[in-house]
Amino acid sequence: MPSKKPGTAVPPSPARIRPLDLTRFRKKAGISLVQIADRTKISLRFLQAIEAEDFEKLPGGIFSTSYLRQYAAQIGYDEVELLTQFDRKMNPQPVSVESDRETGSRGFLDRWLRIPAQAQR
Repeated sequence: MPSKKPGTAVPPSPARIRPLDLTRFRKKAGISLVQIADRTKISLRFLQAIEAEDFEKLPGGIFSTSYLRQYAAQIGYDEVELLTQFDRKMNPQPVSVESDRETGSRGFLDRWLRIPAQAQR
């Protein structure tokens, strides 16, 4: 269970990122993975990783985004939505537990308490 201490970040829960169900979308479009592989020259294992949203298996960098764009174009899927999902999964944003106001007053309190401690040395 994530820590609730002030100042700690809690990673987003997997339930917040809804899967896209790309396999179903591709099948509705009537296209097989082999057809996409033949047209785009992307290996089947990378196409399978895209459909499973197992983006860590993609080669990385510009290759990953290029593969995602090509895949989306082949099945008629919204490219921006797929790239957004990729970004959410690969770069999760931590959720801060404390508010900005608490951070500001705690920072002031820490500075104020350090002044007398340093003066006594």
